[in-house]
Amino acid sequence: MGRGKVPVALIEMSASNVTRAASTRQTGLPPPPSLPQTTGPLFEHQPFIVSWNIPDLVCNRNNISLDTSPFKGVATPAKVPGQFLSLFYTDRLGLYPHVDLTSMKQFNGGIPQRANLKASMNKARADIKYYIPSKTSRGLAVIDWEEWRPLWDRNWGNKRIYQTLSVAHIMHTNRSLTVQQATEEAKLKFQVGARSFMSGMLSVGRAMRPNYLWGFYLFPNCYNYGWEKPGYTGQCSREVRRQNDELRWLWESSTALYPSVYLQVSLADNPRAALMVRNRVQEALRVTALPRRSGTAPVFVYMRPVFVDQNRRFLNQGDLVRTIGESAAVGASGAVLWGASADYDDQTSCSGLSSYLSSTLNPYITNVTVAAQLCSSFLCRGNGRCVRKNYNSNHYLHLNPENFKVMHVHKRYLVLGRPTLTDLKALSRRFTCQCYKGLSCSPRTHRQLAKALSFSVKQGLHHKAHTLNKAMLDDMQQASIAKYDGKKNLKV
Repeated sequence: MGRGKVPVALIEMSASNVTRAASTRQTGLPPPPSLPQTTGPLFEHQPFIVSWNIPDLVCNRNNISLDTSPFKGVATPAKVPGQFLSLFYTDRLGLYPHVDLTSMKQFNGGIPQRANLKASMNKARADIKYYIPSKTSRGLAVIDWEEWRPLWDRNWGNKRIYQTLSVAHIMHTNRSLTVQQATEEAKLKFQVGARSFMSGMLSVGRAMRPNYLWGFYLFPNCYNYGWEKPGYTGQCSREVRRQNDELRWLWESSTALYPSVYLQVSLADNPRAALMVRNRVQEALRVTALPRRSGTAPVFVYMRPVFVDQNRRFLNQGDLVRTIGESAAVGASGAVLWGASADYDDQTSCSGLSSYLSSTLNPYITNVTVAAQLCSSFLCRGNGRCVRKNYNSNHYLHLNPENFKVMHVHKRYLVLGRPTLTDLKALSRRFTCQCYKGLSCSPRTHRQLAKALSFSVKQGLHHKAHTLNKAMLDDMQQASIAKYDGKKNLKV
């Protein structure tokens, strides 16, 4: 299913300027720990993909085209069956117990321990049949349940209502208990009910549509806020990691994890955005390795092309490096670009998105995805994905701008160029390989890289680039001739 391999160079570039190679070297670092094997990519030879999950209804009504050609998997959050990415909101999967905080009305029992799990599972089966009608298609299945969290202690703020209702329910059934006794029992019952509901939905999904990758949006979370404070490192606290360890049952039930790294405008052009993102992705990679299975589940990182608190302001190239670039370099399997209907609800916002795609987002996505593909091919023999040796470094998977060019030709994004041995040596110093399940992918030595590079040239990769160049020149020549012909009425 994957496209043919493209000759490119891979070199890590500074987050502050994607067009300038980084000069910083990491020295004296301990050897990286051995990485567990991981699930292979959804698309052959594409270790890192970016999927589209943005509403396009208003843009289509205004006849504004959105070029999504670099994306693997184009879907809309709307209620459309048969999509590559199926997004299951509260009303789309089973009978989700929750409370409407505006009206305080309780739906489906309100709290998970009072809900009817059997009825919910039956409805979920019908919902899955509707939204994913094909039993053989592949894709991403994301459950977006955000009203309560399965760990009692994480239901703070307006989510505390679930603790209050749980305690009240226990005291109503057993009036002899003290508040403390009722709270302890309520916590236990709530967490058991939450686990049953969440793992039950994943179990049904996996059984019915095993080719889709099932998981919950926002899980795991790192809660690494506070980037405005001095000394911010972005690391998840010990308590957060301990709590995430308690959710091992969720990581065992999930076939993919979907953490979120949406940016607030306070992180625009801010190096601390990279710290926030890399630690959230790293935590997802950590917990997916907790279950004892043959390969870790893939991590797809949810992002937005606009800022959460300024949805008319797009992420610039540096922001993309610190989100998409970080995720690829640390070892995620992909990113999902999500959009709210309010982000693109008029002609101006749609025009802005269309322009942003062609000027900034699409070239960068092409850069990163092709770089990850070639890193896998050269360094990991095509049997694994490249991962930073030191996750906290600033090394990225980017193309060397001195040797390569991202071009838009015939409604496709192409990369012209091939790597040098210097590029590949730098790559091997800064990245290692995480093998796909059942495959061997030990990183090539410098001598092996030289042989692989020589072989790729002999196989005609350079010739392909030359042929493509010639085809482009022919197209340009034909276009100029046609233009001249229109003026002079000459036949060619």
